[in-house]
Amino acid sequence: MAENSILCSVSSLILSIFILFCCLFGHCNSVEQLGGYDTFTISSFKYPETQIRPFDMRYIRVDLPPWFSSMSIALKSSVNLDIKSAKKVPKSVLPMICFRDGSLPLPDVSSTSLEVALSNRSFDGIQVLQNMEQCYPVPRNMTMKLTNEQISARVLYFGLFNGVGPTRTQSKMIVRNRAYSFTANISVEGCTTSTMQGQYCNQTIELLSCARSGNSSGNGSVSGFFNQSMVLCRNNFETSCHGDGEMKIYSLEILRITESLTISVQNLRLRPLDSIGNSSRIYLMCFARYGAMPLATLHDYSGDLNQSPLVIRFPKVGQWYISILALHLAKEIGGALSNVSKVCYSLEVQELECPLGKAGPNCSSERYMLQTVLRKYSTPFESYYLPDGGDVISDALNFHLEPLLSNYSVGGLDTWTYFLLDVPRGAAGGNLHVRLMSDRKMNYEIYARNGGLPSLINWDYYYVNKTSSSGDSVFFVLYNSSDEKVDFYILYVKEGIWNIALRHLNSTGDISDGQTTMSISLERCPKRCSYHGSCKSALDTSGLTLYSFCACDRNHGGFDCSIEIVSHQGHIWQSIALIASNAAAVFPAFWALRQKAFAEWVVYTVSGISSGLYHACDVGTWCVLSFGVLQFMDFWLSFMAVVSTFIYLTTIDEVFKRAIHTAVAILTALMAITKATRSSNIILVMGIGAFGLLLGWLIEFSTKYRSLSCSMGLCLNRLERWPSREWLQNLVNTVMKRFRWGFVLAGFIALAMAAISWNLESSQSYWIWHSVWHVAIYSSSFFFLCSKVITINSGNRTPTDANYQLTQQDSLSQGA
Repeated sequence: MAENSILCSVSSLILSIFILFCCLFGHCNSVEQLGGYDTFTISSFKYPETQIRPFDMRYIRVDLPPWFSSMSIALKSSVNLDIKSAKKVPKSVLPMICFRDGSLPLPDVSSTSLEVALSNRSFDGIQVLQNMEQCYPVPRNMTMKLTNEQISARVLYFGLFNGVGPTRTQSKMIVRNRAYSFTANISVEGCTTSTMQGQYCNQTIELLSCARSGNSSGNGSVSGFFNQSMVLCRNNFETSCHGDGEMKIYSLEILRITESLTISVQNLRLRPLDSIGNSSRIYLMCFARYGAMPLATLHDYSGDLNQSPLVIRFPKVGQWYISILALHLAKEIGGALSNVSKVCYSLEVQELECPLGKAGPNCSSERYMLQTVLRKYSTPFESYYLPDGGDVISDALNFHLEPLLSNYSVGGLDTWTYFLLDVPRGAAGGNLHVRLMSDRKMNYEIYARNGGLPSLINWDYYYVNKTSSSGDSVFFVLYNSSDEKVDFYILYVKEGIWNIALRHLNSTGDISDGQTTMSISLERCPKRCSYHGSCKSALDTSGLTLYSFCACDRNHGGFDCSIEIVSHQGHIWQSIALIASNAAAVFPAFWALRQKAFAEWVVYTVSGISSGLYHACDVGTWCVLSFGVLQFMDFWLSFMAVVSTFIYLTTIDEVFKRAIHTAVAILTALMAITKATRSSNIILVMGIGAFGLLLGWLIEFSTKYRSLSCSMGLCLNRLERWPSREWLQNLVNTVMKRFRWGFVLAGFIALAMAAISWNLESSQSYWIWHSVWHVAIYSSSFFFLCSKVITINSGNRTPTDANYQLTQQDSLSQGA
């Protein structure tokens, strides 16, 4: 029987991506009946304001039941990007929403172009390809309502990302990008009756009645063909009648792996019986769709049943919907207008199934259900797949392939062998790893498909050779393959039954020559993150799916850390710049030691050393202590060095300096332990230092111009002797003589350079500008230290003042 089906894989997933909002952070309301239609609220979610930090991600899973009718979304975010500005923003910092049917999206490996055709109000006309994903900039406002005629009832996912690309997984020395937040209201409605569907549950769905009709033998003249069982499904009524342009919808559920699904009509009649017309000229269009209601413009397969049956090869297991549309009933035939008002028929659907352990054309190929073998001491869902009672290699968890291959070929050209495995619910965040290894050149092609048997024209992923594979698919990654080895991953594999088929070419020879081993496993991170990072695991927001991801080192990025972002030579230069630039701390430390300011000398010396050790660990060179301890020491002592410079410029007693240093140490320690890398810390540290300088000057002023032992009358007498203008002039002269203003100017210039370099820091240029920051901030401290004028004879002033005070007291007593 010829195949005339038209595969429309694009249309089967149109607009299905948006239902994914139904599982994020929400609180499900109780089911309530809606008035006006036979619908009820399956779930209603109101998401609170949620923040997505830079380079962070969030996955959401939603399970749509077969009886859902529509879904509504209202999304608001803090992102303020229009179409023009979104095109100019790099993808590495662009807030994105990515959608995928059946498993988690992974935009870091996406080869699709960035879509920006969106408005601030809604998404329109979005389509996704099978095994593909689509990503869009996060809109500021989005509202939509989608029905079960537009999206399929299945597991759907979407992800929110704050920046995508290879650098998203790279370990950052510093992150200065902006976070964004969003809120959403999402509701899902369903039909109260399984035989009624549509947006308002007002469209009748007729369930086909199925029964097993016995065996269907293959061509007995060819040895190796096996008997096939047939399941026959018919509509409940003997006949169905249609008017012109009228559509009727039927449904059936395929429970087992099926070789073919044949849809045909019997007993085609025209009404009325004496009608003028020829039934052969009438179009009886059939549209079939997996998981959702088919339309004339939205279906997977189609054909004219009045010409020939519609044959679907290797249909997927699950719910199928079939719609029949009659066309051209009333038309002019031979000069007379046809009076055909209806066309009647009996619908018949045949499911052709193979015996247990058999599959493929005419059930001539071997089929094996693989057992799941969990790994010891591993995270959930990590497992190997092995044949039941197969030839398993000890401790390797591989199996020999040759004893399992089919020994029958069509025309002596090739044979097919099928392996079935189950990816459990919640394991969509894992990666399916398939390997073949042989001691000779292999003649195998590999085809994989979710939910149904693969073939040469119907597959999800395939591998023929190094130059012919699913390399264009964003979720198929090929590693180190050769003529003797095949090694690939299916990333974030979909849940459910997977069928992996091996096509053995030129199998007329002896397949026992040579030895081939096969390994199929479900793993966390592909290729162990290429040994350039660590594998992390997390749950999606619903808590139903465990997913894994790579956290790469400073030099690598990508979903598997295989992309070298910083070369080895570049890494050396970055290490030298970030570590050696701390040598600038020698200048303020030397000057403090020369002036016998031992507290400041300790702060500058230890600050430079701790900063060098921290950056040596940060770039991955060497960690003398844990990263957290080194980061705290670096920021805390850097804050202390800045504030200590300000306090040094005062001339107060050491008692007051120790008190101020103690208070500053507590404040800066709190700043360093809580969000040390925030930019506002620079302003806070400068403010604390300026306050310490002002406080020191106030203490100095109060101790120099006020005698603790004088009486009130003496104090008033002295205030009368000092005119305010003269006092202000003396204060200005004192300040002018206190500092070397050339060094003060140089200090402020260096401080400005430090502030500019801090603002220019980014994830890519951090090592350059932060090295400049080291030199500038230590240089500014050195210039400020040099700006202070040291009074050599200050030690003789206190006795002079004391004698003067005693003389004043004696003269007063004598006068009295």
